[in-house]
Amino acid sequence: MRRTALHHIHQRLGATMTGFAGWSMPLRYGSDIAEHHTVRTGAGLFDLGHMGQLEVTGPEAAAFLDHALVGRLSAVAVGRAKYTMLCHTTGGVLDDLVVYRLAEDRFLVVANASNAPVVRAMLGEHSGGFMVRIADAGRSLIAVQGPRAAEVAGVHPDLRYYGIKRDRLAGREVLLARTGYTGEDGFEIYCAHEDAEQIWEWAAAAGATPTGLACRDTLRLEAGMPLYGHELTLTTTPFHAGLGRVVALDKTDFVGAAALRAVQPDTTLVGLTTKGRRSPRAGHAVLDPATGTRVGEVTSGAPSPTLGHPIAMAYVSKDLAGPGTRLTVDVRGTHEDAEVVSLPFYRRRS
Repeated sequence: MRRTALHHIHQRLGATMTGFAGWSMPLRYGSDIAEHHTVRTGAGLFDLGHMGQLEVTGPEAAAFLDHALVGRLSAVAVGRAKYTMLCHTTGGVLDDLVVYRLAEDRFLVVANASNAPVVRAMLGEHSGGFMVRIADAGRSLIAVQGPRAAEVAGVHPDLRYYGIKRDRLAGREVLLARTGYTGEDGFEIYCAHEDAEQIWEWAAAAGATPTGLACRDTLRLEAGMPLYGHELTLTTTPFHAGLGRVVALDKTDFVGAAALRAVQPDTTLVGLTTKGRRSPRAGHAVLDPATGTRVGEVTSGAPSPTLGHPIAMAYVSKDLAGPGTRLTVDVRGTHEDAEVVSLPFYRRRS
């Protein structure tokens, strides 16, 4: 198992550690439900040092990313970020990414930990003919998330959502981004590995509470955010997931363009709520209550700490995807009534 620069801190805090994408990561420090509520009401502190980070530099960096990814990265201003995807030539999703433009000819590409090797390999494969360099960024990543995140980080309002800037925190040079994966306001701090401990301790002293991967999953689920390997896979396209807006189909050419222009999904991603105590989980069958036939499959599900009842995301037939549609989920042999609802389940107050 690989270890982040903060591994010894997690051990000192008594975290329950788990293996994730080849990394030893903190699952929780105490109660994952309490940590979830901390992020919804205060400020949670996450170690995200397992995420993949690549820097793409060179005079044709923007043109290259326009070709390799589904979005139009050349239109992103310096100091701004864009959510996008790397797709296969078949149109299936290889990973969803956040890309920051650090300079005219310099981009930071952040990939999911489990897909980082694939993203590195595929970007390299697609880089032929472009004057670019692709290299590991070699930074730690710490997130502060929640309604008190700006107060904890001492951030001025000039850093807008999906913005990034160079800054000094705890006396250390960092890249500070107003991004996150929890549905709350928050910041992601990219720093040198040797500075990670000092920045973590500074944020904790300012009022951020250590939080683990368990609550990160329920937070992103409430916010309707997809997780690779669940809502996004090589067999789903951005259009299946309701994320066709991130695909710039008007670009002249990009990897997967032909397949994505032709795709006509017969299933789509929806939100489901249930009233029972047993939560739908990934892989559970979604049924038509009138006929008992299988019409979809749950991709993620859990009890919602914020809402107080089970929630799930699922792929279902498009003709049964309208909000208010009544369906059934087979939860380990018990049929639970479910209702289709619009995503996200939770939206923070602005």
